[in-house]
Amino acid sequence: MKQFVKALNPDNESFHHLVYTFPALSYDKIKAGVFDGPQIRTLIRDKNFIQKMNVREKAAWLSFVDVIQNFLGNRKAPNYEMLVSKMLSGFRDLGCNMSIKVHFLYSHLDKFPENLGAISDEQGERFHQDLMTLEERYQGRWDRHMMADYCWGIKRDCAYKAYKRRSYKRKFCPDL
Repeated sequence: MKQFVKALNPDNESFHHLVYTFPALSYDKIKAGVFDGPQIRTLIRDKNFIQKMNVREKAAWLSFVDVIQNFLGNRKAPNYEMLVSKMLSGFRDLGCNMSIKVHFLYSHLDKFPENLGAISDEQGERFHQDLMTLEERYQGRWDRHMMADYCWGIKRDCAYKAYKRRSYKRKFCPDL
């Protein structure tokens, strides 16, 4: 959602509709694309928002809504790969920048479970927190080293993993 709103022209009618729909949000927050789940659901149900978009905006928005409803929900559609690639091409045509989260979504499509709606918000929050830490560490510039650092960090944090090698470090309490 953030990438979509950032790509909108602030002079267009669709952007003005966002300002009108959410009067409690500041203009800067809307321009930055800071929306939560209920606000996004409100926009999905809003037919006037779609009518005020131009052709490229409408194609990108409808593909975004398709991904939300048919991939990120409780069931994964059989054509989820096509839906995600259609969304990416729509966003590219609109002029959106590809964020690290969208890149991670696209490059690891086969790793997502069948029902993403059953996963708790805590796991999603951990993902966002981890990426925020990495973005701070790499100062907003992301490349393959940042992605590798994230993947190795996840692999390293697996507590249930049994390793073959044993540490011979002396411990204060040997029972622990």
